[in-house]
Amino acid sequence: MSTISTKHEYRAPSDVIENEVERLRVAVPKAALVVDASPLLGTWINCDHETRGLVRVMIAAKASEITVHAFGACSPTPCDWGAVNGTIYAASVATTPAVGFTANYNFSFKQTLVVGHLFNGALIVETYDHFTDQSGRADYYSMNVMSK
Repeated sequence: MSTISTKHEYRAPSDVIENEVERLRVAVPKAALVVDASPLLGTWINCDHETRGLVRVMIAAKASEITVHAFGACSPTPCDWGAVNGTIYAASVATTPAVGFTANYNFSFKQTLVVGHLFNGALIVETYDHFTDQSGRADYYSMNVMSK
């Protein structure tokens, strides 16, 4: 009887740097590529001034990574979610300008995954909220369009 391996490794064509170097017609990297956070850096404000979600996101450089400092809609002033480490992403394995990020927030009652990506000069920020407090609330998703 043969054994079947349950571990699967998946490597998309875009995961192979040689394929992307050829497809994008860029130079073969001489050293490990580091994603450049600068396109994401700065203070981003929600375009919906009546939002009940995120009102502001501040992204700062931290070595080869970023910190994400989010503020939620509260009254009379925004709720300070604090700053957390984030991960930045390029458009491919062979390019370096950042086009997106992720960050995780852990509150006493929920966990929030914050995902952002650049689109036509705006920053699209999505949040995925998972409640951990046994409150019976449904986990939910929201999307915010932000500008500098």
